Amino acid sequence: MIGYVTLGVSDMAKAKKFYTELLADLDARLLLDMDRIAFIGNNMKTPMLAVCTPYNNEPNHPGNGNMVAFNPGSKELVDKFYHKAIELGATCDGEPGQRIPDQFYGAYVRDPDGNKVAFFHFG
Repeated sequence: MIGYVTLGVSDMAKAKKFYTELLADLDARLLLDMDRIAFIGNNMKTPMLAVCTPYNNEPNHPGNGNMVAFNPGSKELVDKFYHKAIELGATCDGEPGQRIPDQFYGAYVRDPDGNKVAFFHFG
């Protein structure tokens, strides 16, 4: 159902580097780069992440309550992606841990532009 999610960024080169390196372990790569917007994912037919400079040329602003969540497949991988994001310049917005007993394990970061990103595992 979801084609892609877009995050506004202030530095395209930095954003592309951050997300392509972060998501490489999910076999994601830069699929399409059109100067002010770039699509990162596995292929053009599955959900992708897009990073862009705002079309109106105004500064980007992280949305309050907006978040992109990635499911890497296990609690251990949630931890791995959280730590990798921090190494790549993200800031902690909630360390990895069990949020709902026996159901939801998650970790939260803010990317270099302040966008909220989650890594989670159900079960």
